[in-house]
Amino acid sequence: MTDRTQGNESTSITALIDEEPVAGAPPVGASEDGIRTRIAGHVRGILTELGLDLADPNLSRTDERVAEMYLEMFHGLREGAEPSVTTFPNDENYTNMVMEKDIPFYSMCSHHLVPFYGHAHIAYIPSDTIIGLSKFARILEFYAKRPQLQERLTEQVANCLVERLQPRGAMVVIEARHLCVEMRGVKKPGALTVTSALRGTFHERPVREEFLDLLRRR
Repeated sequence: MTDRTQGNESTSITALIDEEPVAGAPPVGASEDGIRTRIAGHVRGILTELGLDLADPNLSRTDERVAEMYLEMFHGLREGAEPSVTTFPNDENYTNMVMEKDIPFYSMCSHHLVPFYGHAHIAYIPSDTIIGLSKFARILEFYAKRPQLQERLTEQVANCLVERLQPRGAMVVIEARHLCVEMRGVKKPGALTVTSALRGTFHERPVREEFLDLLRRR
């Protein structure tokens, strides 16, 4: 399965399904049931090609379970899934850093469709508007629930903050373990990938060091 999401963040989940219909499946459309059926059909084909016995009780509904999992893991691709990020006026004229750290997330690597997971640390310095703290996690979840690259995920979260809030600055750091590194290829369990995105005043060393100092505190 190729990654078709780069450069088109509004791509529907139907774009991840091959255009050729599976025998007996309904045509691709807005119906979630139809999409689930088509995904299950493709999964059955993969299991069959691997020579697995689909009559085995442990495999008899695997295609359906995988289809259901994909709909859940890739729900960030659904039309209208983008979270509503309500902003509030910065009536207190707060001009210091707002930070939410250790936000857990799970995503799927777009290269091999295996999970990567970890924690995000997100901060911004308000200008005229602020957001509720729960929205950090909602923004992260929206962009994580799709075939993804950690580098792109980091940039997308930072860009969303800038677009919605027009803050003085924003910074995102993501630390994640990738099963494509741990299970296959170089097979290095425990390897941690760290990415960062900086906007505005976070390019200034004192502001960046404040972020890192807060990050180190437990």
